[in-house]
Amino acid sequence: MNNSEIKELSTAEIVERIEIEKNDLEKLEINHIISPIENPLLIRKSRRTIARLKTELQTRKLQENA
Repeated sequence: MNNSEIKELSTAEIVERIEIEKNDLEKLEINHIISPIENPLLIRKSRRTIARLKTELQTRKLQENA
């Protein structure tokens, strides 16, 4: 999910998407601990997607308050 896709989402959708991504990340990390996953870069990608979503959410909150 890139920045242009994130900007098209509503604030409620971003919050929902953050929760989904966090759950997916947790599952990936647990699976990786039990037996190494085929592509460990998926963990990094998931963390970065969560960070992008949180950044956009914070930007929107700051714009509302300004």
